[in-house]
Amino acid sequence: MKNIKSRLARYSIVKSIYFSAVKLVNIPRFLSTYISFKSQATKDSRFSVKFSDLKACLTDNTVKTAFDPHYTYHPAWAARIVATIQPKKHIDISSILHFSTLVSAFVPVEFYDYRPAEVILDNLKCLGGDLNKLPFKDNSVESLSCMHTIEHIGLGRYGDVIDPQGDIKATRELARVLRLGGNLIFVTPVGKPRIQFNAHRIYSYQNVLDLFPSLTLKEFSMVPDDYKTHGLIRNADSKIVADQEYACGCFWFTKK
Repeated sequence: MKNIKSRLARYSIVKSIYFSAVKLVNIPRFLSTYISFKSQATKDSRFSVKFSDLKACLTDNTVKTAFDPHYTYHPAWAARIVATIQPKKHIDISSILHFSTLVSAFVPVEFYDYRPAEVILDNLKCLGGDLNKLPFKDNSVESLSCMHTIEHIGLGRYGDVIDPQGDIKATRELARVLRLGGNLIFVTPVGKPRIQFNAHRIYSYQNVLDLFPSLTLKEFSMVPDDYKTHGLIRNADSKIVADQEYACGCFWFTKK
């Protein structure tokens, strides 16, 4: 336990030093641009430019726009699937919130989460729900998504109960509520199977199929480790999953 605490402490210190160093390097440029802007701002009386109002952003001056490949590509993929399905209503279980807010622009959406989101937006309802006990009847949901969520269930990261098989129980619930002919949009990390406690599980391709024995796979797409070269690979070859460390697996299942 002492070794673990020592490693965590060292990691925290190194991370803090790195970001502090980045900010320190950028301070001279920030001060220079502030002085330049303030001298020119005398010609524009619309705003005050006070030293007391400074809010220094020291890490945004980059050559390219940074983004998280998993959380940029997988909602974009899922929105395209919903647009193809064109359901009367879509239900999302605990995926990244901006997916539901955007999709609700063209289809009514209900978003359920263990920690309800207080978002007020037309065509969108945000409700409380437990993935291990979904508030729907058997075979009742036409269009369903659960993305980048299952890998956390049972690890305690979000205050949930510790349960090594929590993901299995949760996926059974998704399959239970999906109606015949319905569609499930499912996303999770894939690659060499392992648990990085308490962050997430990483599944093999077969691991994911085994979670849904009663469903049929319609499409498998993926955001690979080398996303800068490939981006989102539609209809990816499942064989390449075994070579990945932390790829994003995008599964479109149907219930027949």
